[in-house]
Amino acid sequence: MKILKTFDNAKLIIVELEVNMGDKKRSAPTLCASIDDKIIPLSSAHDGRPILMNLDNALQQ
Repeated sequence: MKILKTFDNAKLIIVELEVNMGDKKRSAPTLCASIDDKIIPLSSAHDGRPILMNLDNALQQ
């Protein structure tokens, strides 16, 4: 592994994220990255496994 880039404008935050699970809504504290007014969850909503930070997963604040 090698580091290709560091993000100076990113910060780690914990947000209470709400997700739909079937016909119910659930919420839980979730580790996220905040970059350029976008929130990117760092774990999946369904099984909690780590995921790669992907801007396609970003949520607007």
